[in-house]
Amino acid sequence: MMPYLTLYYGNPSSMHTFGGQVGKAVKTAREQVASLLGAEPSEIIFTSCGTEGDNAAIRAALTAQPNKRHIITTEVEHPAILNLCRHLEKQGYTVTYLGVDSQGRLDLDEVQASLTGSTALVTIMYANNETGVVFPIEQVGAMAKEYGALFHVDAVQAVGKIPLDMSSSTIDMLTLSGHKLHAPKGIGALYVRKGTRFRPFMVGGHQERGRRGGTENVPGIVALGKACELAESHLANISHERQLRDYLETSILTLIPDTVVNGSTKERLPNTTNIGFKYIEGEAILLSMNQFGICASSGSACTSGSLEPSHVLRAMGLPYSVLHGSIRFSLSRYTTQDEIQRVIEVLPDTIARLRAMSPFSNDDATWLQEQEKATLAK
Repeated sequence: MMPYLTLYYGNPSSMHTFGGQVGKAVKTAREQVASLLGAEPSEIIFTSCGTEGDNAAIRAALTAQPNKRHIITTEVEHPAILNLCRHLEKQGYTVTYLGVDSQGRLDLDEVQASLTGSTALVTIMYANNETGVVFPIEQVGAMAKEYGALFHVDAVQAVGKIPLDMSSSTIDMLTLSGHKLHAPKGIGALYVRKGTRFRPFMVGGHQERGRRGGTENVPGIVALGKACELAESHLANISHERQLRDYLETSILTLIPDTVVNGSTKERLPNTTNIGFKYIEGEAILLSMNQFGICASSGSACTSGSLEPSHVLRAMGLPYSVLHGSIRFSLSRYTTQDEIQRVIEVLPDTIARLRAMSPFSNDDATWLQEQEKATLAK
């Protein structure tokens, strides 16, 4: 992307040579994104991030169906979806929030029972950003079609981790974000199936075939295109991440007592594990590991500054002793065996030290019961 920050600075909408140079680069990037998704280039709209893509898709779906006022989503969505749905409730929309079981899995019978003739949109993430659990997207999409509802999928976590083919999918709109694919922050894309009614969320110029106004972020778009190309070529080797993740997970469960994996270990992303360390706070674990150059998270990066327990893990009904001590490890194609080994070397002593200092590490059952009651009551 560097040449498009320093040399090729034209506006892709311009007719002159500088515009033509960058216009070709944008076209190539659109083709690269489409290839990763199994889509047509004309079905790709460039955005600034996943949050914009989610907002654009949901608002477009509702605008296209003004007589339908019902939305279906889940309790474990990213805040980009949940906060928008809460906002829409204040505007008179009815939102059904589907629950998940203790393994973070969706109940298809509940999806079916929630659909009505007034359902305008079903919006469900492809894979959860905290647990990595993958939802039965195609089955949900087929159900939505039976009721004439549009189907939007937040696939920010899934794109580049599992193969996708929009040409044979039940998905109408799909969101992706560049920085989850090793592209820069501040660039994303929205897939909109050909023929889907779409009214722009960002009104302005004619860019993106009139579907997203505003001068294109050419360096970001070029970088996203290349990132998608690299991600597509890496899909054949995705087992590398899965093997390292499984080794990390097995080692932690073997070496550290009172630890559990949060979420289903069957249908999940190959690069994600969420582990609960009982009787200690997740923030303390993160701060301690950070001293060794090890970075993990206790929830969505968009909300991890909060001391509140993860809304995803709460929706799964996890006990307090696990809820507050859970952290997520995310791997990439650049993660090495040595890096995983470093975590395994550092973590057991870190957990033991923190538990020794913890006010509730000595099986204080009464205290834990009270905390769990307070947590579930929120």
